[in-house]
Amino acid sequence: MNQLNGKVALITGGTKGIGYGIAEQLLKAGMRIVITGRDKDQTYKAAYELTHEGGKVLPLAADVRDYAAMEAVVKETIKTYGQLDVLIANAGVGHFAPISELTIDQWKETIGVNLTGVFHSVKASLAAIKKAKGYIITISSLAGTNFFAKGTAYNASKFGLTGFTQALMLDVRNDDVKVTTIMPGSVSSHFGGRSPEDGKDWRIQPEDIGQMVLDLLHMNPRTLPSKIEVRPSKTSSS
Repeated sequence: MNQLNGKVALITGGTKGIGYGIAEQLLKAGMRIVITGRDKDQTYKAAYELTHEGGKVLPLAADVRDYAAMEAVVKETIKTYGQLDVLIANAGVGHFAPISELTIDQWKETIGVNLTGVFHSVKASLAAIKKAKGYIITISSLAGTNFFAKGTAYNASKFGLTGFTQALMLDVRNDDVKVTTIMPGSVSSHFGGRSPEDGKDWRIQPEDIGQMVLDLLHMNPRTLPSKIEVRPSKTSSS
């Protein structure tokens, strides 16, 4: 997949943060993009902003927890662009609280979006990705290998996602489909209630993850970095 011009990528949760940063970088490489988000207005606004930078962006409102919605997204992608080459399963949420305070709804949303939502996205797009001999990239987290207090839901979802992606890689590698999970540490974004404008430039920037995705897509097909941990070069106290 070294020649990316004209290839099609579906990015779930592409309206802001890491998903938006990935979309920016893939557009610069000449790819055609589909972004999803739960909020229709926000999804269309993000697509409008991205197309001002050039390229083609198809915005589709969808909740990854709804398998039928993800099937519809893939169907519309094929109808619009004729193919689907890359899935970036990025949509994610974070609820952080001690188990005594974590609500049932917070647990269900975290597992539903971060884990079941990735399963839905992969399942709905797999036939098209296999046809294209394409690439599936999931966005996990260092929380998928490092546990911490107040992280029962988030750790469970990301540990599960990391394991899911590695098993998926073994399922489809002989179909000429490549699978990688990227596990970022602190990223400058709105995730978890943080603000990317708070001056903490030590954190990873969304476009850095976008560049990493490009590097993966450009890599010689004989080589597969199946799991990538990525951290800021320095800490907030440096």
